[in-house]
Amino acid sequence: MTEKAADRRSFESTDDNRVAGPLIHAQQIVFDDDIGLELGGRLQAVRCAYETWGTLNQDASNAVLVCHALSGDSHAARHDPQDDPGWWDDLIGPGKPIDTDRFFVVCPNVLGGCRGTTGPGDINPETGKPFGADFPQITIGDMVTVQKQLADHLGIFRWRAIIGGSLGGHQAMSWVSRFPRCTDVCVIIASSPRLTSQALGFDVIGRNAIQTDPHFYGGQYYDKPRRPDTGLAIARMLGHITYLSTEVMEKKFESDRHDPREIATSFEQRFSIGSYLAHQGQKFTTRFDANSYVTITMAMDLFDLGSSRLQLMETFGDAECEFLLVSFSSDWLFTPRQSRDMVNALTALDKSVTYAEITSPRGHDSFLINEDIRQYAPLIQARLGDLDQEPHQISMVESLILDEIPESASVLDLGCGDGHLLAELKRRGHQKLVGVEVAQSGILKAGSRGLNIIDYDLNEGLPAFIDNQFDVVVLSATLQAVANVEMLFDEMLRVGSRAIVSFPNFAYRELREDYVIRGRSPKAPGEFGYEWYNTPNRRFPSIADVHDLCRQKQIRLVNEYYFNASTGEQVRADQDPNLNADTAILVIAAD
Repeated sequence: MTEKAADRRSFESTDDNRVAGPLIHAQQIVFDDDIGLELGGRLQAVRCAYETWGTLNQDASNAVLVCHALSGDSHAARHDPQDDPGWWDDLIGPGKPIDTDRFFVVCPNVLGGCRGTTGPGDINPETGKPFGADFPQITIGDMVTVQKQLADHLGIFRWRAIIGGSLGGHQAMSWVSRFPRCTDVCVIIASSPRLTSQALGFDVIGRNAIQTDPHFYGGQYYDKPRRPDTGLAIARMLGHITYLSTEVMEKKFESDRHDPREIATSFEQRFSIGSYLAHQGQKFTTRFDANSYVTITMAMDLFDLGSSRLQLMETFGDAECEFLLVSFSSDWLFTPRQSRDMVNALTALDKSVTYAEITSPRGHDSFLINEDIRQYAPLIQARLGDLDQEPHQISMVESLILDEIPESASVLDLGCGDGHLLAELKRRGHQKLVGVEVAQSGILKAGSRGLNIIDYDLNEGLPAFIDNQFDVVVLSATLQAVANVEMLFDEMLRVGSRAIVSFPNFAYRELREDYVIRGRSPKAPGEFGYEWYNTPNRRFPSIADVHDLCRQKQIRLVNEYYFNASTGEQVRADQDPNLNADTAILVIAAD
């Protein structure tokens, strides 16, 4: 193989068919051996353009692969203050979550692209002309094949992490499904194991806009005076709409929707959004090739790792890595549901997995926007080993719960909050620990401790987990916030051998007096206390109520603790705890 650096030069200077744009720190490598393609055929002398940051250590154990999205390229971050901005500047660099003082970061341009790696604009050795539309149909797997050859060339045989968003997430998934031992950590952001039919439809329309442009010339437009810029611009305009949420579009355009910005364009500008989309579409034609757009979107559309839980379990079954998945609440192109499908499969496989659904109004583009990067960046940082070691004072409730958990037991903590109970169990040496939390602040805090946390609503049950997957299931200070308590009890004892449940007793003497004598809504003391107008509580159980439920469902009471949380005073079972205790801990098991 041969290699050269394109230092301080544009790829345009060496190939008239490349799209203009400086990639001043990019390097190129040309592989000597042909590359066989998944759908048939071979490519000769494949060139791969890539950029690197940081220094590879002696045993090549600090390498991080960053995979870009559809319109991205190898320039993921600045190399110095004078460099052009990268598309993930807030994530990659010295002292940043992907710390280039610690890690050797590699970002290659994908096969089929137009920013240095072999693509449709390159010369077909069989014809002496650019491939154009004759460029072979490639897959995400073929992109990964080229990246694997690059890794071999760099002497990297196991990545510290593979990280990608959108199309980059597809590449990350393909890596771990094809090469199960390729990485320590796989980070999948705003992506999915396959596109929805709706997403496919948008891609089909975009390709049709390009291929029916009168200047497409069957894909052989490189020597023509005009290129299919109108079709490419329309494809980009259509795609750009899918990257935004309804909320963002309303906020961005509603105030001046009838006051468009005047730009030189042949596209409709009656509305402000029309001017914006025209600008985005035309700008895109200056840096991207229409044939590459067709090639890469087709590869995305063909990508399919399965839709059912069983298929996804087969896909990821052999992977030997930790997983981090991030989705965004307003992303309707790569939906949170698709991420949860993967999480459910990984959880059933007992893989180490953390999942966060970031609340954001910014749609699919969230993964590239600084405000949202700051939300999920700590999770990546923790997966790369930079953990939050802040100590936490263990409460009396937690101390009693910890005493009830056998040594080395596997534990599922429902409503785990910031993960301090799991962190203490981890410190004690427990290996299999998983938390479930819905509050974003708790997920981010627990994730920054290096714990496996899954963003999941307990009101939907526990379908992510299989029967008897854990020794102990903990539900601490969460029972009163659950809508379907009966279902959750069934689910806890389905996935765990026993469960430990702590809850405030709303029949406590002072709470009765609040309501009956003082005419005030009951407000549980200590860590359970909320005002009537901001309480998350949906249930107001007493100790007697929970006992009744256990009898009705033939649930065995293994152990019980009652006390006043404010004073620490324990209340014996024969001292009428339903009246005299404000907090209960019950250890239960199926009869």
